[in-house]
Amino acid sequence: MRISKIAVVGIAFLCSVAVAQPQPDLWKPVESALGRSGTMQPDGAYKFGMPRGDLHVSVGGVAIKAGFALGSWAAFNKLGSDAMAMGDLVLTEDELTPVVTKLQQRGIDVTAIHNHLLHETPRVMYVHFHGHGDAIQIARALHDALELTKTPAQGPPPPPNPPDLGFDQSAVERALGYKGKNNGGVLQFSVPRGEKITSDGTPIPNSMGLGTAINFQSTSGGKTAITGDFVMIGSEVNQVLAALRAGGVEVTALHSHMLMEQPRLFFMHFWANDDPAKLAHTLRTALEKMNVKQQ
Repeated sequence: MRISKIAVVGIAFLCSVAVAQPQPDLWKPVESALGRSGTMQPDGAYKFGMPRGDLHVSVGGVAIKAGFALGSWAAFNKLGSDAMAMGDLVLTEDELTPVVTKLQQRGIDVTAIHNHLLHETPRVMYVHFHGHGDAIQIARALHDALELTKTPAQGPPPPPNPPDLGFDQSAVERALGYKGKNNGGVLQFSVPRGEKITSDGTPIPNSMGLGTAINFQSTSGGKTAITGDFVMIGSEVNQVLAALRAGGVEVTALHSHMLMEQPRLFFMHFWANDDPAKLAHTLRTALEKMNVKQQ
């Protein structure tokens, strides 16, 4: 039987797409091992959100929503017969040591332990991790680590219409220069870097924590709080810091999240509570100091 060159090219293309973009059904065993449902990302990663809705955290009188600064997550990327997993766990001080110990016992590297906020009550810590190997085994290890916390089980899917943000989303988007997403009453942005990031020579999908994260949450008196983290190379750090401080935005942490990435990345967390459009303009000025993709 003869097959045309066009058909062969078409079949090869479809196969390459299937390899590059694993179908959600392939991740069902990982979902079962983790005990949660995930979501396929446009860049091929499979991501699990685990918001700490059990925590009641406040900063300067502002009650923090889970989607604003209390969202644990894990993301998997298929690498041949293995997988790479990365993520960030939101933990109380009492949960920190048992979780770190369990991760190490199960072969998952802890890559960072630090704060994201300042003056929060109660104190919250963040543990970043990296796993490489059998995806199901990694998921089981994460499941067992989460069992040592009070992280809520996965609830029902969110309603089709999210709650009102309490401020003008379009005005913030115009000022920032990017489109955001209403996640449970929090306006979220993810701004990818312009260059390829690798770990041990393997490209890392942007959705595995490489996008600058910016969150807006309405407070009172027409103000919004902002938090998140800028993802920068070393030469950008102090330029971004200066732009944030010039706009009255507090820098709350500067640190790494990974160990073996190239180029080396630094993560700067921030906080402010002010007019949303004013804050968006300041954040845009900071983004202009970085190599980011434009929308």
